[in-house]
Amino acid sequence: MKNSNPYNRRAFLRTFSYGLGAITLAPAIDTFAFAADRKLGIALVGLGGYSSGQLAPALQSTKNCYLAGIVTGTPAKASSWSAQYKIPQKNIYNYENFDQIIHNSDIDIVYIVLPVSMHKEFTIRAAKAGKHVICEKPMALNAAECREMIAACKQANRMLSIGYRLHFEPHHIEVMRLGQKQIYGKLKSLDATNGFTWGNNKPTWRLKKALSGGGALMDMGIYAIQASRYTTGLEPLFVTAKENQKSNPELFAEVDDTIQWELEFPGGLVSTGKSSYSNNWSTLQVEAEKGQFELSPSYGYGGINGKTSEGLMKIPNINQQAAQMDDFARCILDKKATRVPGEEGLKDMKIIDAIYRSIASGKKEAIQI
Repeated sequence: MKNSNPYNRRAFLRTFSYGLGAITLAPAIDTFAFAADRKLGIALVGLGGYSSGQLAPALQSTKNCYLAGIVTGTPAKASSWSAQYKIPQKNIYNYENFDQIIHNSDIDIVYIVLPVSMHKEFTIRAAKAGKHVICEKPMALNAAECREMIAACKQANRMLSIGYRLHFEPHHIEVMRLGQKQIYGKLKSLDATNGFTWGNNKPTWRLKKALSGGGALMDMGIYAIQASRYTTGLEPLFVTAKENQKSNPELFAEVDDTIQWELEFPGGLVSTGKSSYSNNWSTLQVEAEKGQFELSPSYGYGGINGKTSEGLMKIPNINQQAAQMDDFARCILDKKATRVPGEEGLKDMKIIDAIYRSIASGKKEAIQI
């Protein structure tokens, strides 16, 4: 009996191959002095929850790169990480002596996992030290800082990539195909939401505007914005946004809690989106002329589920962080552009800047080209 479900193994491989080549690439990368058959060393800058819970474990299963070094301001972390991951003392730095990494041939890539306010500084310092850079999202506090980071890496002839792991996740790669190729016809509506319920009152840099640049929009909403862009394959022209009343005004005194917005795309499509620190949201829902498709939950590190008008997406979950880092290392080794360059982070920050402007003005705002 013929299998009528399009999401079998062969279809998955076609989909995944499409995703690897379909996304718009940055300009060609100049030659780098790397042997194409060796693993590249990555140094994690900042050893918080994401580094310890996701990136370091993922680096134990990567094929093209490995955990070579760490940068931390906490001596106890330096000691425990060194013991756990067998990192030599010569590959351990703090924020003051970080620039000495220029002399370390073990480290090829610096992965910046710091508060957003520190992204620009350490991206520029890493580039000047001759290292390629992965910078976590959101890329910076605003679009102007993004431009400085991109310029610094270009001047140093180093590659800059943003930590958009979902560009390497097979469900999202399939969504890119369905939307950009208009498999179910012209898109009629798109709704993307992402948020979680803040569970404690402990102090954290994410609730300090000077460190984070904003609240749930910067932290969670950026995923929904990304999904709207890569599902359509288009860049929005205008945004209208508003901020809801805060569920906990004291806790979220400096940052936004729940924000909702509408993005206007070329051709007339209007997508809706929401971000929140007070609601457990994780959805991407798309209606097209001849059908629909959705992911729910959509943006987590695993457990992503998808379905279309034809049934469930029988697509496996993968280690997203390992795929992301392996791809960047492969790009360096093969002298090709990453699909998530600094320019990709800049595009999101232009939208986020416009969302905040719209909230302040109460009007529709143009998104800077």
